Formats: sequence, structure tokens, C-alpha cells
Amino acid sequence: MFNVDRLKISTKDKKLVDINFSVKKSLALVGQSGSGKSLTLKALLNLLESSLSVELNIQSDFELIRGKSLSFVPQNPFTALSPLTKIKKQFFVKESRVEELMRAVELDIALLERFPLELSGGQLQRVVIAIALSNTPELLLLDEPTTALDAPLREMIVKLLKSLQEQMKFKIIFVTHDMSSASALCDEICVIQNGEVKEYGEMRDVIMSPKSEYTAELISASFANREFRE
Repeated sequence: MFNVDRLKISTKDKKLVDINFSVKKSLALVGQSGSGKSLTLKALLNLLESSLSVELNIQSDFELIRGKSLSFVPQNPFTALSPLTKIKKQFFVKESRVEELMRAVELDIALLERFPLELSGGQLQRVVIAIALSNTPELLLLDEPTTALDAPLREMIVKLLKSLQEQMKFKIIFVTHDMSSASALCDEICVIQNGEVKEYGEMRDVIMSPKSEYTAELISASFANREFRE
């Protein structure tokens, strides 16, 4: 169980976010830039600026401890990796576990001897996913990890994440503005606009019958010239 009964973030003069949601298995937090998605993620990671006022009420079967029960995959893998350190030194688990994780994300273990700049964007993102999963988290937070990738790589990363979730049984919160990737990875969706929940429900129900014009516009932008499939 992981329920955010209320998350309220505000400045002295303005309410920025006021939402609630639950994660049964995989939840997409979707909205345009400035909707409050990143603030929500930072609140869960306890990374918000001290100048902000935060009210966070959570019911969970596990304690939120970053690097243990809670792991994070950023949009840009370079922000999570040291460019002057070989890939094998970026992990903090036993070598046998590192090799197991590399195979899990479909990477050759020979890449462990390389530096980040010697890997492609798709390879780097998979390395970061492997690092995030090294402590077998209960909840994996994804901050638009496919945004900088081309369509084939996006599909590959989403398919990989879905497979890893089935194997390792972690929950997912996927922050994105891309309805296409969200629908491929997540079972449920929470659409956010101006820091408030605009629409919430089963992914297919929302995609097929959006209740708000805002949600319909997001769907239209993501699925232009593409057909939604389960």
C-alpha cells in the first residue's frame, strides 16, 4: 500500500500543489510543464527548498528511505553519474550483484569498464535504472526518463521497465507529459493541472474517455498519428 492522502506545497503567497493519489502498482503523474509534477516528486524525495511550506500525509506499508525503499531515475542520466568514474564504480553493491543488474537491464557486462561518455544515451539510462534497482526498492520514481530518447529507445526503455517491475515487484510513479509512454507503462493515471488533480483513474478509461478538455489535449498531442493499444 502507498497512499498520499494529501500533499500540499505552498509559498507564503501562493498554493503550488494540493493533491492526493494512491499507487496500487504503477501510476503516471501527467501534466504540462509547471503543472506540479516535479514538485510532487521532490516532495517524496524530501528535496524541496526549505523556503516552501509542505504538508505530506502518507499511508504506506514501508518507510520512505531514499536509496533503500525509495529509488529515483532522473530525466538526464548524466546528473546521476560521475563522468570521470568507470561504470562499475558507480554501483555500491557486490560485483556479482552489479553483473546481475547489468544483465537484467540487457547490457553487456563489458560496459562496466567504460566511462559514461563512452556509452550511448539509451545505455546510460539503463545503467541508471540498474543502479536505482540495486537496493531492491519498494517504490521507483521516474522523472521523464524517456524524454531525451528517440521513439524506438523510448519504447525499449518502457518495455524494459515493465518487465523489471513484473520480476522485482516494485511500485512505480512515472512523471511525464507523454501520454503514449504513460499508457504503455502504467495501469493508472493522475492528470495534474496548476497543482491540482484534473482527472484520475484507470489508464484505459481516461485515455478512451477523458472527462476534461485539458486531458483530451494531452492525449491528442501524444497520440497524433498513433492508435492507442492496450
